[in-house]
Amino acid sequence: MKRVILLSLCTSVLAVAGLMDFQTIEKAKKAYQDEKYQKSAVLLKGLKKDTPERDYDMGNAYYKAKQYDKALDAYGKAKGVDEAQRLHNVGNSYFQQKKLDEAIKAYEEALKIRDDEETQFNLELAKKQKEQQQKEQKKKEQDKKKQDKDQKDEKKKDQKNKDKNDQKKKDQKDQEKKPDQQKKGDKDKKKDQKQQDKQNKEGQKDQQESQKEKKDQKKEKGDSAGGEQKEPKMSKEQQMTQKELNRLLKKLNQKKMPSMMYQSGEAKKPKRGEEVNPW
Repeated sequence: MKRVILLSLCTSVLAVAGLMDFQTIEKAKKAYQDEKYQKSAVLLKGLKKDTPERDYDMGNAYYKAKQYDKALDAYGKAKGVDEAQRLHNVGNSYFQQKKLDEAIKAYEEALKIRDDEETQFNLELAKKQKEQQQKEQKKKEQDKKKQDKDQKDEKKKDQKNKDKNDQKKKDQKDQEKKPDQQKKGDKDKKKDQKQQDKQNKEGQKDQQESQKEKKDQKKEKGDSAGGEQKEPKMSKEQQMTQKELNRLLKKLNQKKMPSMMYQSGEAKKPKRGEEVNPW
């Protein structure tokens, strides 16, 4: 449990207040004792006499009402009362706001003025609270870093899964397109083959026509050369022999071929004009 110095209204306020403020001060004191701290502070603030004692009591009332900013403002104007006790209450107000550095400083200033067991206890408590606060802050920062890292890793994982799914969809789409592309490729291949066959046939036809044309040209050239060739001129003897050969061939067509050999014995002497020459 945190210890704080018992806050109570200073009886010194009554000494410096006028008789007209006496009833107001009594009402403020009674409201404080009845734990109506806000009412007590308002009554004290209505006093015409502005003194450090009044501000100090107002600070106590605001502190009890948990209005620590107003309490600190009032304590700041209360210089002139017990300084060690004022600084102790200033430290308590900062402590309640968890402003531990300011609380520690106020407690240390109070202890320089006067050594006090309660102030020393609150100082140690504030230091422990600060150490705990630092540990919690460090843990909070570590948790935040871990959370950021986890979120980053999760984001990377999601992106990786997204990329994987996109690639899978792309592969599936490519696989679906493949049969159509293959069919198209086969169709184009057949078309190209058909065109190639047509070209080959046309080429063969052209080649055959070319060969035929060359052959006809060669034949025409041969015929022309043969028609223009003249038979060699025959001698007289050859002309006579050819003439006799033609006569014999004509006679052969009419009867059997006579013997070309001279007959022995009584050979019949041929008549003039029927002589034959053996050859």
